[in-house]
Amino acid sequence: MDRCEEIVANVRMEERYAGMSLVFVGDEALREEIERAIDKVTKLTRMNPHVFDNSRDHHESKQALYIEFNDDVQRDSGAFFELLLKELKIDKCANDVVEH
Repeated sequence: MDRCEEIVANVRMEERYAGMSLVFVGDEALREEIERAIDKVTKLTRMNPHVFDNSRDHHESKQALYIEFNDDVQRDSGAFFELLLKELKIDKCANDVVEH
């Protein structure tokens, strides 16, 4: 399976806001991989995004993790998102905001 089909990444940037959603089929191993990647990039960049989970019990068929930056930090968020995509081996966002 193509990694971009396994994890669908979307980036949204506005003034004073930047966010990325990572949508995936409810697979606990995949969730853990995404969470580890977020932790690794957070430690590497020393940036602390807000991370939200859309599922209550991790049993929904489609799940998503949301990574968001607000205020002035969002200016540097592109580097965080690029590192995260690289760590997850995702070469393209669904909405093509991040290009490689």
